[in-house]
Amino acid sequence: MSEPDPGAATPAELLRRRVADAPANPLVTFYDDATGERVELSAKTFDNWVAKTANFLVDGLGAEPGTRAVLVLPPHWQTAVWLMACWSAGVVAEPVDPETVKGRAGEPVGGSGPYILAAAQEVLDDVVGDTEAEEIVGLSLHALGGPLADCPPGVTDYADEVRGHGDRFAAGPDVTPGTPALNVTKTTLSQRELVAAAREAAEKWELDARDRLLVDVPFTTLEGVLAGLLAPLASGASVIIQRNFDKAILDQRLTVEHVTVVAGTPGPNDGSGSPYRLS
Repeated sequence: MSEPDPGAATPAELLRRRVADAPANPLVTFYDDATGERVELSAKTFDNWVAKTANFLVDGLGAEPGTRAVLVLPPHWQTAVWLMACWSAGVVAEPVDPETVKGRAGEPVGGSGPYILAAAQEVLDDVVGDTEAEEIVGLSLHALGGPLADCPPGVTDYADEVRGHGDRFAAGPDVTPGTPALNVTKTTLSQRELVAAAREAAEKWELDARDRLLVDVPFTTLEGVLAGLLAPLASGASVIIQRNFDKAILDQRLTVEHVTVVAGTPGPNDGSGSPYRLS
């Protein structure tokens, strides 16, 4: 079992440690209860998607350290991949709730630009007119990684493009622990600060490599990013991300997935949705 790495100073280093220690163990499991979809990614498979996406960002979209990427994506395993790919390439990730852009066609999603815009198919019609976006990437979020059902002009289809990129990614010297990494709730955190926050959260929630953390939270807050990806990664735990959560099957899922910690549903002692350990 992997242990927290006190030497890692970037999220990419945390992922490299996990891949080295437990490549075949589950890292991210995803459920969409509206479609019945379940996807499980080992650390090695997740890392492969991250590398391809980081190469796509750099070689395909011209991203450089400091480039902004606005991610209009729901809770999903591909959202976790995009976050980690951004950090690997030194890109500043800005997650946005897709619900907040619906009906706002033509309005800049990320404020003043320029930025790369990655959006789920469900909101593409609302973002294609974003004049501040240098590039717009559409994600079908299809269960089998299929292409967009309808790719509007000027939009790059992620599923079509990413597969042609390399399975390994090496960041340049400009990507350092001090590189800005995440912009949430009007706060920008560096890579080093993200890793420190991940370790603090893992300690606070008492996570270790034996844990399976079930989350029903968006990636649009720091706690959501920590619960949905970074705290499990820092602690050796694995995470189960839910979308369109059906509360009627919660007990079954807890049993089937051997869940030990839950985040996003009110706990027994408070209604905040903060992670709590099952008895």
